[in-house]
Amino acid sequence: MNRYVATFHTHVSALISFRTLTGRGVSARMAPVPRRLSSSCGTCVFYEADGPLLDAMDQDVEQVCRIDGEQSYTTLFHNE
Repeated sequence: MNRYVATFHTHVSALISFRTLTGRGVSARMAPVPRRLSSSCGTCVFYEADGPLLDAMDQDVEQVCRIDGEQSYTTLFHNE
């Protein structure tokens, strides 16, 4: 099981993705974006899953990163 963080261009997109993840039984929570990561809306979703679950992300997802340690992230997907 890996830990991930997804950032979004809009707060609504973060909420949609959060609801999709939790609807699939994934442990997820919404939170402010960590300082090391940028985000247009300032809201991110932290979640734990076997994979990054990119298909659960709303179309306005900014990036999805695997959390490798405290303040260490590997970008798996980036959408300008």
